[in-house]
Amino acid sequence: MSRPIPRPYSLLAEVTYRCPLHCPYCSNPTQFSRTAAELTRDEWKRVLDEAAELGALHVGFSGGEPLQRPDLAELVAASCAAGLYSNLITSAIGLSRPRAEELKAAGLDSVQISFQSDEEPLADRIAGTKSHASKLEAARLVREIGFPLTINIVLHRGNIARVARIVALAETLGAERLELANTQFYGWAFQNRSALLPTRDQIEDATAVALAAKNRLLGKMEILFVAPDYYGTRPKPCMNGWGNRHLTVNPVGDVLPCPTAGGIKSLRFENIREKPLRWIWTESESFNRFRGTEWMPEPCQSCEFREIDFGGCRCQAALLTGDAATTDPACSLSPFREQLTRFVESIQGATEKGFEADTSSVAYRENPA
Repeated sequence: MSRPIPRPYSLLAEVTYRCPLHCPYCSNPTQFSRTAAELTRDEWKRVLDEAAELGALHVGFSGGEPLQRPDLAELVAASCAAGLYSNLITSAIGLSRPRAEELKAAGLDSVQISFQSDEEPLADRIAGTKSHASKLEAARLVREIGFPLTINIVLHRGNIARVARIVALAETLGAERLELANTQFYGWAFQNRSALLPTRDQIEDATAVALAAKNRLLGKMEILFVAPDYYGTRPKPCMNGWGNRHLTVNPVGDVLPCPTAGGIKSLRFENIREKPLRWIWTESESFNRFRGTEWMPEPCQSCEFREIDFGGCRCQAALLTGDAATTDPACSLSPFREQLTRFVESIQGATEKGFEADTSSVAYRENPA
C-alpha cells in the first residue's frame, strides 16, 4: 500500500553558484554547467509561487552567493507576495547599507551570515580571499537595520579548536542563533576531507565547549552544534527523509530533494523549465526513488529506526560506496562501515596545524563565471 505524498515545508533557492569566496569545504558541485543559463527573475517568481501552492512555508535564498544576483530584492518581494518566510543565506560580501535596506523594504525576514573563523588571518586564509573585516561590518549592519541574525561557521580541523572564541564573536555581534556545523563531506569538501576532518579528540573537546555555551546562553542565543557524520554510530535523518519535507532548486532549474543530490549520477533530475514543480514533487522518479521506506535494503528494512533516520544520506552513500541505494556508511550496521572507519582512523593524530601550515594539497572552490 503506497503512502500519501507529503507536503514540502521549505524551499532552498540556489539562485546562483557565483561566489566571491573559495572555501575548501563548499558543498556546491565541483562540476556544474557553464553553458546553461541561470533561471531568470520571472522563472524564479514562478518557482516561488508554485512552492507556496504546494504548501511550502519557508524559502532560503542561497548559492553560491545570492547577493551576486542584482534582482535579489525582486525575488524576495515575490516570496513575500507568495506568503513565504524568507531567509538570506550569505557570505555578506556585497551587503552594503543600500542593499540591506532594499532587501528589508522588499520584505526579507532574516539573515544568516557565514564566517570562517573568529579572527581575520585564519578566516581569510580559509575563505581564500580577504573578507573577514567586511563580514563583521555587515553583521553589525544587519542588526542595526533590525534583521534577526544567525551566524553560521563550518567547523573543520583548521578552526574547531576555536569554538569558545567563535561563541564569543557571535555574542559580540548580537546573533540570535549560532550554527556550529561540522563539515559535511560533499562537493569540494569531499575532495578535501583528509585535510578537513577533525580528530576524535578535537570533536570531543568542541562538543563539550559548545554544550557549556549552549547551557550558559539558554534563552539569549540559540546554539546548534552539528556533529560530523563520520564519527557517529547512527545516520542522521538527512533532510528529514528524501522527498519528505524539503526541496532545492539549483541555479539552472534542476529540482533536487537536497542540495547535493545532483551528484548522484544514477538519477535524472527534472527541470523546472520543463515540468511544473507539483508534478516533479509528486510524480517524478527522482523524488519517489528514495521516498519512504519501501526502497530500503537490509539492514535498513528490518531496522527499528527506519522511520526515524530513513537509512541516512543517499548522497553520502553514493559518494562512499558508489551506490545511492545502500545503507549510509555513517551507520554502524552498514556493510560499508569498515571502509569509513579506516579513513577516520587514518587521520587520528593530525592537528589543526596540519590544515593551517600546509594547504598546498587543498582544492579551493572555483568561482563560475
